[in-house]
Amino acid sequence: MYPVYRVDHEGKPLDGAKHRYTLRLAPGQLPPANAFWSLTMYGLPDSLLVANPINRYLINSPMLPGLLRDADGGITLYIQATSPGSDKESNWLPANDGPFWTAMRIYWPKEAALDGTWTQPPLIRVE
Repeated sequence: MYPVYRVDHEGKPLDGAKHRYTLRLAPGQLPPANAFWSLTMYGLPDSLLVANPINRYLINSPMLPGLLRDADGGITLYIQATSPGSDKESNWLPANDGPFWTAMRIYWPKEAALDGTWTQPPLIRVE
């Protein structure tokens, strides 16, 4: 399955030059995959991977042990063009310094993804 993000929670186009975003994976609400999941960044208009200072183009389930957990056990991903600060860089998916989109991939999706019990969390514009 390939849930994508082309707009934020208010339906506005994504733009790393103007805004910062978060994607919160609540406790027990990780993308339901039997194999693995990923979230990949693409710049517009070319839809190519986004060059960035930490050479990170995606965040995926194999990275879970290294991601910072929220107090309740959830995970907040920071999707923005500049670092969210060294204490949060483990959860940073660098965005294009301009328009972008992201693709979530769920490999070998579990039933919750297929029957709609799980829905992709909103991409929240925070600034």
